[in-house]
Amino acid sequence: MSKILIIGAGHAGGTAAALLRQYGHEGPVILAGEEAAPPYQRPPLSKAWLKGEADLEDLLLRPESFYAEHQIELRLGAIATAINAAEKTVDFADGTVETYDALILATGSTARKLPLPGADRPDLLELRTLADAEKLKAALAPGRRLAIVGGGYVGLEAAASARALGAEAVVIERMDRVLARVASKTLSTFFTAYHRARGVEILTGAEVSGFEDAGVRLGDGRLIEADAILVGVGALACDALAGTAGLTCANGVVVDETARTSDPAIWAIGDVAFRPLPALGDLHHRLESVPNALEQAKQAAAAITGRNPPTPEIPWFWSDQYDLKLQIAGLPDGADRQVVRGLPDIDAEQPGFAVFHLKGDRIVCVEAINAPAEFMGGRQLIARGAPVDAVLLADTAVSMKAVALPA
Repeated sequence: MSKILIIGAGHAGGTAAALLRQYGHEGPVILAGEEAAPPYQRPPLSKAWLKGEADLEDLLLRPESFYAEHQIELRLGAIATAINAAEKTVDFADGTVETYDALILATGSTARKLPLPGADRPDLLELRTLADAEKLKAALAPGRRLAIVGGGYVGLEAAASARALGAEAVVIERMDRVLARVASKTLSTFFTAYHRARGVEILTGAEVSGFEDAGVRLGDGRLIEADAILVGVGALACDALAGTAGLTCANGVVVDETARTSDPAIWAIGDVAFRPLPALGDLHHRLESVPNALEQAKQAAAAITGRNPPTPEIPWFWSDQYDLKLQIAGLPDGADRQVVRGLPDIDAEQPGFAVFHLKGDRIVCVEAINAPAEFMGGRQLIARGAPVDAVLLADTAVSMKAVALPA
């Protein structure tokens, strides 16, 4: 029976191990992860965990007993250092060497570092792991001030959590708007106003020049005073281990539609993988999301066990901030216009609207805030590739089912 070794015990790796058993694999399965905790959910780290609304048991993907019950050998605190693809072995930092018949890399991503004075300070915070979240949580309290470098989703979620805990928060973004790389201008404008209305200071077009004892120094000489500093300026794929095996890498480990790498015995899944998106045509991306991790875990487990591949999915993402739930489906690549459905009004009793990105008469992406019908409807229309009437799409009196044009 073949032996399967999984490096990385996050959402992708933990799910792949469980699916291998579910799909009937009876041979050895070893799941090795660098952290001390069993596989857990990361999205709550910037929300429920920081606010004290969740503990480790709430975050675990499965009870720790699950792994022993399903004959999955869980190795925690295990750091893989090199792969010998010819010999099908993996070296670990403790000197052990493990063989494999099939290897799954689920090594994830790591926080991008800024090449600035003071960027190596040990008191700078980031938010990728449970340990990171614990450090940040300890820094948040009434009367304390948190400076957040980077106005992406994690930064805004951390700002919302800081305010919920009574701390002050200032977001520093070098682009001219928050979420500039990942969302429409409509969404950026709405979130900026929403955060400011709740006491978050947001600075855009602000270049950071360094980090000091008293806070963050900007390029124009200003000092943004802070008791704690969180840096969240994106992430890089953890593909160094893959490089030791000679695998093809380009913004992550390059894989095919089954998550297989350039080595037929090695798969890569989750944040580390640069993958095709067949549900969206000929697009290739490296995605950082739980749905992506789950889909690729299915792909790898199915390929290894000889099952039919899962149906390609439309990528989707979410973010929770205050009482807002943002849900995104698809990617805006190639879109040539946008249609807003509903009013982006921060003063509404219950704000809710959606931004649709269209390429011609077809939706390629939807961003929905407190608008589940628009999210689900948009996701289905993207999957179908159905043409829509943009005038009807903008009219909230018309149901999402009625916006599609006859085939």
